[in-house]
Amino acid sequence: MEVIKTDFNGLFILQPRIFEDSRGYFFESFNKRDFNAVTPDIEFIQDNQSKSVYGTIRGLHYQLEPYAQSKLIRVLQGKILDVVVDIREKSPTYGKSFSIELSCENKKQFFIPKGFAHGFSVLSETAVVMYKTDQFYKPESERGINFSDQDLNIDWEIDPEKAIVSSKDKVLPTFKEAEKNFKY
Repeated sequence: MEVIKTDFNGLFILQPRIFEDSRGYFFESFNKRDFNAVTPDIEFIQDNQSKSVYGTIRGLHYQLEPYAQSKLIRVLQGKILDVVVDIREKSPTYGKSFSIELSCENKKQFFIPKGFAHGFSVLSETAVVMYKTDQFYKPESERGINFSDQDLNIDWEIDPEKAIVSSKDKVLPTFKEAEKNFKY
């Protein structure tokens, strides 16, 4: 597995080794030993999966400390634009966003450490997204940032007229207004 670092501390992309032949392909989607060689303190405890249609924008979501979640994202079907915003106070990339296209074709995985708001947009007809977390969902700790915050200026690669956003996500606060308790 190749580890591709980003300019955001702790945020990285995993590119698995893919073995293909006339029958199809095989790859190791997760290996705890190899993963923990890169980030030793992560113990994944829950897998989540969602299916969404084209134009869906989910996010930007996170949980406050002490219930913050690190995530390992991958796409089982379709294609998404996966987006994070650094919400770690005093981080050199605080308030900046990073995005990557994840698909069933490229088989890339995206590791998001605690201290990032996360969301994605669906760029294919449908997409099935699977992700691991190292903390259980805690509804009272859940927070978010509005996907259309003008200061963040995120290009979700979806025509705004075709965007499908939950009523809950439409009313999330801006980055400046959002409650955050992460330190760098």
